[in-house]
Amino acid sequence: MAQSMMSFTKLCLSFWGYTLEMVAKLLNMAPSKTVAQIPYQIFHDKPATYKYLRVWGSPGNVKRLVGYKLDTRSSLCRFVGYLNETKKYNFYDPSEQQVFVSQNVVFLEKDFSANTPCEELPWGIKLNRVSQQLERYGFLSVIGQLDNNPKTYGEATSDIDLEKWVEAIKFELESMSSNKVWNLVDPPKGVKPVGCKWVYKRKFRVDREVSTFKARLVAKGYTQRLGANFEEPIRP
Repeated sequence: MAQSMMSFTKLCLSFWGYTLEMVAKLLNMAPSKTVAQIPYQIFHDKPATYKYLRVWGSPGNVKRLVGYKLDTRSSLCRFVGYLNETKKYNFYDPSEQQVFVSQNVVFLEKDFSANTPCEELPWGIKLNRVSQQLERYGFLSVIGQLDNNPKTYGEATSDIDLEKWVEAIKFELESMSSNKVWNLVDPPKGVKPVGCKWVYKRKFRVDREVSTFKARLVAKGYTQRLGANFEEPIRP
């Protein structure tokens, strides 16, 4: 499927990572012969929504965010994927050689031509994430202060809930061990392994009392080389 998509869109091999992400998303939203429900519904416990799906590689006129306002101009870009489980899209702008996130787009799928020249994604490209200013989402900043989750292992081990975090860390490591998440191997010569970090999260009930302490060991996927891996942190 990935090879067919790459061939039809004429996007070059440096986009293969985005292609595989798209293939995985589509397969998870398609019926399966082995289970009664589609994988997406089993994992998320809700029906899948298909109306926002778009043809991978299709062009679209995208308006960019400039400060707090949308730019009055639009750029002809190529759709290359989705931002996690949101309804925002990843676009490649060939004029600026950037991949960025937006949902302010007019898709031109009817004008989509397979004869579009090959567009190469340069190595070392800078990914713009369309940073959201805290002033626009002040309430989220307040919630973050209330949660006050540790940002590092050192903060967790000096936190007032030290024992809870230690239990959460132990549970995560035991879960990874029992599920055989990794195999210890020697790295290839000249290759630097991707690092990892702990992510801590307090889960709250409606009354704002803490119900669960979560600790997740994640790989620093954002340090990986574009085109060789993905840029989002993932669980190892």
